[in-house]
Amino acid sequence: LWLTLISGSVGLVLGTGAALARTARWAAVRWAAGFYIWVIRGTPLLVQILFVYFALPVLVPGLNLPDFAAAVLALGLNVGAYNAEAIRAGLLAVPRGQTEAAKALGLGRIHVFFDVVFPQAFKISLPPLVSNFVALLKDSSLAYAIGVVELTNVGNRIQSATFQPIATLSTVAITYLLLTTLVTQISNAVEYRFDVEGRNK
Repeated sequence: LWLTLISGSVGLVLGTGAALARTARWAAVRWAAGFYIWVIRGTPLLVQILFVYFALPVLVPGLNLPDFAAAVLALGLNVGAYNAEAIRAGLLAVPRGQTEAAKALGLGRIHVFFDVVFPQAFKISLPPLVSNFVALLKDSSLAYAIGVVELTNVGNRIQSATFQPIATLSTVAITYLLLTTLVTQISNAVEYRFDVEGRNK
């Protein structure tokens, strides 16, 4: 859970930044964000985790990430790329008339974005963001590859010691199922709270 929550927070920040970069005026910024999204979405998450843990310290001498920190960075970078596209779609879905009306009322660019555009974009982006978070919860099991002590890792250790793979792995699967169901229920409640227009119909 800690791995998922921390990685999810990192991914939300990275995704928001990358989405803003993808819609920026400067071509170089758009290209850099697009390159990041292209690389991350086009390579397997397991390879990314192994790269951050084994290859990154070689590329950056003196950088020795603990296994948990490496997993957080890799998972955060991964989910951030997917969040970026979800948030960008939300930003593009907000009618331009909203921005023009806000500017006509005398609001500055920062207030227009944070008070008018972003709340609507976040509401539109919420369903795919939640789907990305649920996928992250399941994908966190891949941190087992670099020795992070998480649910799958513990389950594998137990089944190796008890020689009861059915009971152990079934328990692991059920635990993941319960967690993803809980996250989905919470997200549905959040979506309902944001859907003011729908409730008033």
